Amino acid sequence: MSDTAIRTIAARARGVGKTYGAGDSATVALHDVDLDIRAGSLTAIMGPSGSGKSTLMHVFAGLDSASTGTVLIGDVDITHLDDDALTLLRRRSLGFVFQAFNLVPTLSVFGNVTLPFELDGRKLTDTESAWIHELLARLGLGALEQRRPHELSGGQQQRVAIARALAMRPQLIFADEPTGNLDSRSSREVLTLLRDLTREYQQTVILVTHDPVAASHADRVIFIADGTLARDVPASDPKTLSDIILDLEVRS
Repeated sequence: MSDTAIRTIAARARGVGKTYGAGDSATVALHDVDLDIRAGSLTAIMGPSGSGKSTLMHVFAGLDSASTGTVLIGDVDITHLDDDALTLLRRRSLGFVFQAFNLVPTLSVFGNVTLPFELDGRKLTDTESAWIHELLARLGLGALEQRRPHELSGGQQQRVAIARALAMRPQLIFADEPTGNLDSRSSREVLTLLRDLTREYQQTVILVTHDPVAASHADRVIFIADGTLARDVPASDPKTLSDIILDLEVRS
């Protein structure tokens, strides 16, 4: 990773809070969160069930709005963007990989990967087409471009989902439990791939997971507990991460 990538901040939260409901029924999901996400890194977000980790991802991604504070993607303050502007931001600047692959069954691998361009109302340029062919080859899908999702293994389908997330060269990729539907071997392959993307393409990935093994592939692990930042640790082994989660669960 270059020194420039290390210094650059891809996303920033300042004083971010999120409250659902009002009055006696109000639930505080996030409270006064300050967090910088370094560009060109794989950052994992962990926490006990109900800790606020998924809410934090949704606020960072503009899928949910912060009740208080400010969220920036690059130098763009997304806190007060309207729905149309947020939709455009998510389409062009953010990529998403979920536990469910969300592939269109009637489209080929290539068709699924290029779907973001179609949704954006434009045709691929020669440069973009070359990039996607390169990407599919890098992901081991070069010989499978015309296959339909049902002809692929689970790991291959998740690779297609990752390729689709990368197709428009987004500033950030959000991966929410991306290995939840995969076997152990496919999980390792996908996690290694996400980590390698930060090295080879200086891609920035935010991984939300409950799995210490998955989080051990990250450059940095952020722990959320009761809606606040509890720990911020560098790359660690699964045992260390598991012990931290257990301690947070006991304390909560």
